Amino acid sequence: MVLALSMIGMKSGYVLAAITLLALPIAATAFANSGPAWEGVGKGRFGLAPMPPPSRLPAPAAPIDRALQAAEARQMLEAKSYRRLRRGEAPLDVEAELASLLAADGSPPPLDEKLRDEIRDHVIAHNERRMRGGQEPLDVVAETKHQLADFIRLGQ
Repeated sequence: MVLALSMIGMKSGYVLAAITLLALPIAATAFANSGPAWEGVGKGRFGLAPMPPPSRLPAPAAPIDRALQAAEARQMLEAKSYRRLRRGEAPLDVEAELASLLAADGSPPPLDEKLRDEIRDHVIAHNERRMRGGQEPLDVVAETKHQLADFIRLGQ
């Protein structure tokens, strides 16, 4: 190769630049035309592409069968009582626990004051950040109620 270059009077640097300048437009054209090929990456039979969202809203939940709910709650409480016995603790009064569980009207249990105070502290800290950023502070009581409602809806 060196002999061939010396015969035509070209230095190796010029040859490298010529090859680069020749290959650059070819590579750019190939890259520009490869877009559709990249669209299929990650799809297909073994692809990990996310599923498209459902076209319709999900059907409403079926009504709760109270007899089935009572049977499952009883089974859970009997298992809990059995585990307590195995640990050497006093067994649960399954009937009393079952009555208290089934007597609930479906509303969420009341939140303890520590959680309410923690959310209130969070709202106050958020207000301080808003004021540092030049924004108006939010009403602490109303925002605390809003955050609590969002928290309760998380479990549903």
